[in-house]
Amino acid sequence: MTQLVRAALITGSCGGLGFAVAESLAATGCNIMLHGLEDEDSAEPARASLAARCGVEVAYHRADLTDLSAVERLMQAMHDNFGGADIVVNNAVVRHFAAVEELPMAYWQRSLAVNLTAPLRIIQLALPGMRRRDFGRIVNLSSQYGQRGARNRVDYATTKTAILGVTRTVALETAGTGITCNAVSPGTLPTLAIESRIADLAAAKGIAHDEAVREYMKERQPSGRFVELADVGATIAFLCGQTGRDITGAVIPVDGGWSAA
Repeated sequence: MTQLVRAALITGSCGGLGFAVAESLAATGCNIMLHGLEDEDSAEPARASLAARCGVEVAYHRADLTDLSAVERLMQAMHDNFGGADIVVNNAVVRHFAAVEELPMAYWQRSLAVNLTAPLRIIQLALPGMRRRDFGRIVNLSSQYGQRGARNRVDYATTKTAILGVTRTVALETAGTGITCNAVSPGTLPTLAIESRIADLAAAKGIAHDEAVREYMKERQPSGRFVELADVGATIAFLCGQTGRDITGAVIPVDGGWSAA
């Protein structure tokens, strides 16, 4: 019997965590729609590399998620390329650092649009096809800050908390079908922004990089080390496979013990 090839959309996936998720899903044989704000020439190396290494079809679509019409064009591109989305991973995110009374409302609205409204609209547009096929996997990226407050991050903490409400509601409304909806909450990842903070900490204290990592993690992850991007990708790939069919409405921490502290 020929195995059915699934198609996955991962938002914010030309680099970082999103690309690691795309790699993990492509390794299972999924065709992939990459998404970002990069122009096609800039995104082409990542697209071509993933297609060549994994032997799957990989497309790229640029879309500004603050624009609902652009979100709808992204989903139309998913349909045109692959017949629709079997798997959706809502990964794209924006965040701003400011005290509550100092956060410009334009920044707040942008965070709501990208982190919350766009994921909901993507899910709305993906669900009819998933219901017809009686298969769908939706994974929303939350955060440890979706479980607790955080100073100077009101937009991020709020949207990452709210996406859990979306996740649980979609899970309940699709229970008993072949569709699941879960959230994954990663801990501290070795992103460029975090690595920059580590480097600044090492320079300020005159310590080595590894010691600066442990210092940075002291109030975060009991493991004392970064969560690897590939490990988060592998967790999401598991949720999106057949063996993940009875996991729905869950919030899966991949955080080195942070949520237990």
